[in-house]
Amino acid sequence: MLRHEFQPGKLVAGFFLILAGVIYAGDAGGTWETPWFVVIPVVTGGLCLAGAVGVLTRAIRRRRAVGRTNPAGPQPVEPH
Repeated sequence: MLRHEFQPGKLVAGFFLILAGVIYAGDAGGTWETPWFVVIPVVTGGLCLAGAVGVLTRAIRRRRAVGRTNPAGPQPVEPH
């Protein structure tokens, strides 16, 4: 299996969508009573949080990549 880049934004989005599914499944199963509009803020908030996490992840990876642009690597410090 090929290795791929970990994307925490997709993990957060998936978590909140699964949470919405669990909320509706609990309502359908009769475990609890959920009004239809409860899931809208859960999904919207989860997608906004996932977007913020994705932007933050991209910024961190870009910043780390800038530090690696020197092909020679870090230069040794010579003692005086």
